[in-house]
Formats: sequence, structure tokens, C-alpha cells
Amino acid sequence: MGSENNFKLDTIPAPYHIVLQRKNQVLLSFLKIRAVVNGKEIYPLLNTRPVVIPVPENNPKIVVTDGYHITKPLKLVYNDLHVYCFKVGCAINDRQLLAGFLVLSILYLTGMFTGITPIKVLSFLPLFYLVLFYYLNRKDFIKLIPVLD
Repeated sequence: MGSENNFKLDTIPAPYHIVLQRKNQVLLSFLKIRAVVNGKEIYPLLNTRPVVIPVPENNPKIVVTDGYHITKPLKLVYNDLHVYCFKVGCAINDRQLLAGFLVLSILYLTGMFTGITPIKVLSFLPLFYLVLFYYLNRKDFIKLIPVLD
């Protein structure tokens, strides 16, 4: 009889929910993104589907991480809404990544065909910028973007 009561308590739906979905970005596809709720529960975010996180109590704290980068803790207050929706994005979007690759390619090819070594060296500046941004901006690299729809 006691186990039946525990089963009934476990199946009570949570009054609040958090919905997280990854943006379709190239850099994010290489990272193993996870959401941590209240410092205890870990939910992996897949590339294809949103994750619905049940929250049994009001005022949860959520953090999104890939193990190295981490967002600032976000405390959610459920007043009128019972569901918060977020997209998880990267600080370097696909256009910036493509522009850096194009600058790198154009400068390197120009340096290779002209034989001017300083142009070849300058061609790696976008790569250095990306690496420095990746490793130095731990709290700003992954972003939680609220969805208002």
C-alpha cells in the first residue's frame, strides 16, 4: 500500500516547465550542451529536439554548460507564466564564422601567390580571434535567448 502512494506522488505533473532548444549553429553542433536546474538535475540538449524540463517548485535556477563554458545562473520566477522557453545560442554566429574563414582564406591565398610572408601571417588573425574568444569568454560564449512566441 505504501508503494502505491509513492507511485501516485511521483506521477503528479509538475506545475512549471522550462523548454530549451539549441539554435542551429555550427559551433554549437560540436559541443555537448547540458542544462543544470537547481544545481542538481542535468538535462542534455540534443541538436534536433527541444527539451521540456519539469520544475516542481517556483524560483528555479538554471545554468547551461558544455563543461567548460557556463552561462550566468538565471533565476526564473513563475508569476503569470507556467512555461519559460529559451533558445541556446553561441556568441559567434555562423556569419561571423564564415566571414572569418573567408578572410583567412583570401589573405592566405594572396600571401601564397604573391610570396609576401606578412600577409600569410596576418591571415591567421581570424583564427587567433576565434580561439581567444572561445577560451577567454567562458561566461559569454553560450547564451540563453528568451523565446517570446
